[in-house]
Amino acid sequence: MADIVESIEQYALSKKNRAKTQFAKVGVVGCGSVGQTITRMIASQGIEVTFVELDEEKIEAALAGIGAELDNMINHWGMTSGEKRGVMSRIKGTLRCSDLAGCDLVIEAIKSKSREERVSLRKEIFKRIEEHVDPTTIIATNSTTIVTTELSSELKHKDRCVSLHFSTANPGANIIEVARGLYTSQEAYDNVKKFVRLIDKKMIPVVESPGLMSVRLFSTLINEACEIYMEGVGTMEDIDLSVRTGLGLGMGPFELADKIGLDKVLRWLENLYNEFGDMKYKASPILKRMVRANQLGRITNQGFYKYADNGQRIEKSTF
Repeated sequence: MADIVESIEQYALSKKNRAKTQFAKVGVVGCGSVGQTITRMIASQGIEVTFVELDEEKIEAALAGIGAELDNMINHWGMTSGEKRGVMSRIKGTLRCSDLAGCDLVIEAIKSKSREERVSLRKEIFKRIEEHVDPTTIIATNSTTIVTTELSSELKHKDRCVSLHFSTANPGANIIEVARGLYTSQEAYDNVKKFVRLIDKKMIPVVESPGLMSVRLFSTLINEACEIYMEGVGTMEDIDLSVRTGLGLGMGPFELADKIGLDKVLRWLENLYNEFGDMKYKASPILKRMVRANQLGRITNQGFYKYADNGQRIEKSTF
């Protein structure tokens, strides 16, 4: 009896007919401390992430930073070594925006100084992203003080842009603020909702506004804490303790500022003050003085408090 041989190919799904999974690949432009947190959050949910940086040194630094944070999670029993390898295998660094092709979502997370630089540079990045992605690819900014309507105003497909703010000050936070711009389509907005659910976060819808909600709240909290300290109403440690225990927050305002970075807090306040003209956003002289002295918080081991290289707090700063 002759053997019956059937081709296995007829039982397989062809590439042509295979359905593409939405948000199988996400791009991140800028992989400093904020971009690293965003990349790690997304890759930890089983999604491939391609991040774009300016040079190979920055790519290596970003990968090392992400790896160090995952090691910290392993040391605190929040992850296994095998899970870390899985997360790192889904992360790719590149120098070319062309490698963002195939992404369903690209998030801009660059760091810049003046407002003019932040706007012009981000606009240019949005245009470069648009050159290499599909018309349906969502382009988002993680910036809170620059609205997405302004950044998307010169694009061919303005309707695909949103503001997508990850709470990087507290990576354990289960929320993402989402603001649709003047041109944002309902389809793009609905797809962002799906993405937020996909990475196991809760979406907080906000009306487009510089600072959104979280930045406006805790930047003014930090600023007011500086004013209270300058008036001699209480010590720095007691102000932090009062907020932690009296208000039930995880960190006091000075501890939070050191973690965020005093330069970033100052930029937020200056941008909000320029936008609204409200004195509550006028940055405290303490913040300005410390930023000028490069006492930026944990990143420089010196802020309102002093820190060891491992991030452990040592003592109060002197300024």
